[in-house]
Amino acid sequence: MLQVVFRILGPLDISVDGRPVSLQGARQRTIMSLLLLTPNHVVSVDTLADAVWDGRPPATARNQIAICVSALRKTFKAAGAEDLLVTSHPGYLLASGEHRIDAVEFEEQVAKGREAARSGRLEEASARFEEALAMWRGPALEGISAERVEMDAARLTETRLDVYEEFVGLRLELGRHQDLIGELSAFIRENPLREQSIAHLMLAHYRSGRRAEALETYREGHRILADELGIAPGPVLRELHKAVLNDLPELNPHQGGEAPATSTAVPEQFPPDVASFTGREKELAVLDRLLEHGDGDVLPVGSITGIGGVGKTALAVHWARQVAGRFPDGLFFADMRGYDEEAPRRPGAVLDHLLRALGIKGPQIPADLHERTALFRGVLQGRRALIVLDNARSFQQIRPLLPGDGRCCVLVTSRDPMGGALAGDYVYVPLVLGALPQDEATALLSRVAGDDRIAADPVGAARLGELCDRLPLALRIAAARLAAKPHWSVRTLVARLEDQHRRLDELSLDERGVRAGLRLSYRDLSPAAARMFRLLAMVDAPDFAAWAGAALLDIDPLDAEDLIEQLVDAQLLEPLSATLGPVRYRFQNLLRLFAHECALAEEDAQDRREATRRAYGAWLALAVEAHHRLYGGDYTLVHSQAPPHRLPAHLVGHLLENPMEWFESERVPITRIVDQAAQDGEAAYAWDLTMTSVTLFQNRNYLEDWRHCGERALAAVRRAGDRLGEAAMLHSLGTLEIIQWKYDEAFTRLGLALRLFEEQHQVEGCALVLRNLALCERHRGDLERARELGHQSLAGFRSAGDPYAEAHMLGLMAQIELERGDARTCIELSHEAIARTRELGSVRGEAQGMVRLAGALVHQGDGAGAEEVCRRALELVRTSGDRRGEAHALRALGEALWCREQWEDAEAVLRDARATAGKIQDRFLEGRAGLALGCLLALRSDRAGASGLIADAARQFTEVGAVPWQERTSRLLTVLDSGEELLPRKLFALFQH
Repeated sequence: MLQVVFRILGPLDISVDGRPVSLQGARQRTIMSLLLLTPNHVVSVDTLADAVWDGRPPATARNQIAICVSALRKTFKAAGAEDLLVTSHPGYLLASGEHRIDAVEFEEQVAKGREAARSGRLEEASARFEEALAMWRGPALEGISAERVEMDAARLTETRLDVYEEFVGLRLELGRHQDLIGELSAFIRENPLREQSIAHLMLAHYRSGRRAEALETYREGHRILADELGIAPGPVLRELHKAVLNDLPELNPHQGGEAPATSTAVPEQFPPDVASFTGREKELAVLDRLLEHGDGDVLPVGSITGIGGVGKTALAVHWARQVAGRFPDGLFFADMRGYDEEAPRRPGAVLDHLLRALGIKGPQIPADLHERTALFRGVLQGRRALIVLDNARSFQQIRPLLPGDGRCCVLVTSRDPMGGALAGDYVYVPLVLGALPQDEATALLSRVAGDDRIAADPVGAARLGELCDRLPLALRIAAARLAAKPHWSVRTLVARLEDQHRRLDELSLDERGVRAGLRLSYRDLSPAAARMFRLLAMVDAPDFAAWAGAALLDIDPLDAEDLIEQLVDAQLLEPLSATLGPVRYRFQNLLRLFAHECALAEEDAQDRREATRRAYGAWLALAVEAHHRLYGGDYTLVHSQAPPHRLPAHLVGHLLENPMEWFESERVPITRIVDQAAQDGEAAYAWDLTMTSVTLFQNRNYLEDWRHCGERALAAVRRAGDRLGEAAMLHSLGTLEIIQWKYDEAFTRLGLALRLFEEQHQVEGCALVLRNLALCERHRGDLERARELGHQSLAGFRSAGDPYAEAHMLGLMAQIELERGDARTCIELSHEAIARTRELGSVRGEAQGMVRLAGALVHQGDGAGAEEVCRRALELVRTSGDRRGEAHALRALGEALWCREQWEDAEAVLRDARATAGKIQDRFLEGRAGLALGCLLALRSDRAGASGLIADAARQFTEVGAVPWQERTSRLLTVLDSGEELLPRKLFALFQH
């Protein structure tokens, strides 16, 4: 699900996955603002109306509010975000879920800051407050003119001022009084009546040696308070004034927080903190766990691992600087140069450096490594020292440098994990460092770029962060380029980085660039792991399991998994969490580009093509087998000549234990693979995989994916002159047009498909097309033509030996017979269809047959029999995760309960059916459920509600071209409008005919 970011700490700003969402009109903005001010709480319609019309709502206010909320829902749905606005009596609420609201995050950060302050962690508290205040972009909800919103926003803005004063108080405790004078002076000019801020400025002046300015600040504050409010300063200001006049000792700076280390304790070689260091609060908190073990007998050792450019060294140095006061006997830093091919540092040389920093003279340092280690540990015995070993290659390289005293602490940075060696003998705190969160990436860009271009273009900044994989090194390079090019906009640099062929060049302008850092990790891979790295980048899947790597290299899947795990250890691949299925992996974008470069440079073109064909073949083989398990055989399909790549049977059995869940896990990779195969000239793989995956697309309602794959594959087969593939894709897209009620487009595509299948003498393909044409005619209302086409299709399936399609066709013919008024034939055909699908083990087909049988039983007045059949069908579809089937079964069950005159239960089930149909965007099915529900409301004397539902159903039937059902709704509306008495049997008969 896409994440929505709501920002109200300034002008109202909404974005979905980094893309801005625009609201239309002042009313929508007012309603949205009120819901955002109290997320997850119901705001009544009356409150909303009062705000929109400033206390004078019109008589139609409730209806107009509903229209506005409906428009808002459509706006968010179009942006890819649903279920945000929930109807809940007596109004609506904004369900924030996993979405972000800056006001909520502001409050959370302030709460964390206050907790840190209570615990004496003043540096952390100050950082929390600073981060919270940085979220503000101006007055809350600036530009929303509704009085109710302005009142609530003003309270929020007042909270901001209170938090700022708390922040200033913390900084005063930390001794930063001189830095505050100019800032506080400007704040008081804008907020001259804030007595607490006046007191803060007095104290900052006094502690900076400006006693006269402190007294003048009091006099000016006294004057303004008297002139503006006619009051004298409060007791806080008066007492502070007396203390300044008398130079009382309590005015001296309070030594809060952690005392800084003395200059003599820190070796001069320790690097300075990174000026643009940003965020990493969670990671710093993890490293703080090292401080919990400072008095133990066992040495605490932390490790920071991650890919080059992720900011390991910067984090280590920043943390060390923060906690320097805990280590009064020294901070020691050594760059181990573990990945320097020419001169990695030897432990003995590093020990020589550290011992000299500890005051040991050169002649006293022994030559033997073991003796040096013993001397080093002896000198540190009983001392509190922090040692940062940067860029270490292995445990063997750092082992001689580890003190023997638990009062010391060691922090190691490396590209490779060392947990196996460190976890046993030390208090071990591991940290795997990943990319920055989006907000921290944007903050880093702003700090380095040094102007307002980043803040002025939040969407462009977010995209720039994505293109840099939110890696600090890449972000700093990108921001430095902006700083060096003041005439460039953010979008100018984004456009340059969007070109995948240029991106690494743009971020690798010298030997310190991104490409150089990645090459260090790549260079140390084994040949087999390096080849796996290269070839994985040749497959355009956003994530994948190890079996994909096995296909690429044509090796055993377990061997492939071992190689992929080597890439994970080298931080060149990222593992995704796995619960039940196999572990999945993914590239960061820059790593994929680098791996692709390596593949083009080091792999022969023919080898690359053969590897990708094996990968396409593996996806195809698994999709075919998943379809086989769902349908009971290789039915309802037409295949290409593309050769599948078979994986070991035991692995296939494990992967496809739940075929639909496998399809679900591979949905996005399949769409990308189809796209890539189509572009690569592998049309046979593209269209075969598309046709086989319709099982997923239709069952789970992924209609956009279906269209994307079908259109890409169709273009590819036409370029290749593949007539069979063209027929298959025209048939597939024609089926999609039927599902989306585009019958004219469906007839065009299906007519072409039928001619091409006939040219190829493809009996199965012809039968599939005839079945769909029969379905079209049924929806158009020509039941005789539908019946004729159905018989032709049935004969074709029997000739092709496709029992599943035959059973499905029997079910469709049963439906046609029911609509022709022949319930007895419908029941016979339904029983035959159910028996066939049950023999095949097709749960989906069996459920479909049962729903049709229930319709016939209801038509004959057997509500009890229909209910029993429907409940069994509902059990089947819910077990298999068939959402569309669930909507059909619920609709049929509701009608069965209505037939039994269990009206209350029927109403509840039909509401569920209508909602489920709406979620899968099946307008015809939603209309059918709504029509039945409207009839029930009419029977319960709610004619207004009934008319509304039936009118909605009529509109939906008109949209999808369901002529017979349009006529049925028209007759029912006429009866309702006539005012005649509604007899249950008569109304039920009208509904059925």
